[in-house]
Amino acid sequence: MKASLIKSDKTMVPIIIVLSIVIPIVVIVLMNLPTRYNLLGLDVGTFPFFHAVINGLTAILLFLGYRFIKQKKKVEHKTVMITAFGLSALFLVSYVISKLSIDPVPYGGEGFIRYLYFFILITHIALSGIIIPLVLFTIYRGLTGEYDKHKKIARWTFPIWMYVAVTGVLVYLFMLPYY
Repeated sequence: MKASLIKSDKTMVPIIIVLSIVIPIVVIVLMNLPTRYNLLGLDVGTFPFFHAVINGLTAILLFLGYRFIKQKKKVEHKTVMITAFGLSALFLVSYVISKLSIDPVPYGGEGFIRYLYFFILITHIALSGIIIPLVLFTIYRGLTGEYDKHKKIARWTFPIWMYVAVTGVLVYLFMLPYY
């Protein structure tokens, strides 16, 4: 078993590292495109609403996963965490399509609320990049049965992933009047 894990690590670790670098770069490039191509013909608020729903569901699943593992319900934990990962992957694909499709909408709030919004937005964006390798390594270590490594990294992954999911919903709510 140990030799197969080492062989698997030689393949998966570089893949996780490459994805962790490439995904944020692609998102940054797409955010700065000079022209948009509304691929699906959707209204400006459709993607953000969809993303908020996905983020909200992800936060609920993360909470359930945390509760299940504390209750030693490993099968339920695994099920909800894989579902949360699937939702996050769906979010990422949808987010990329949205960046190709729709011009960014500026935030119009003023005063303290503006500073609060940008604090939440900036921390959300920064941690969104950081969470990619954490989630990928956490899922990988769990699926390969390396539970000690899984548990060590999950202690960091869970709160950051939860923060990103919850602040994704908050960013939507802040932006709702401007869509």
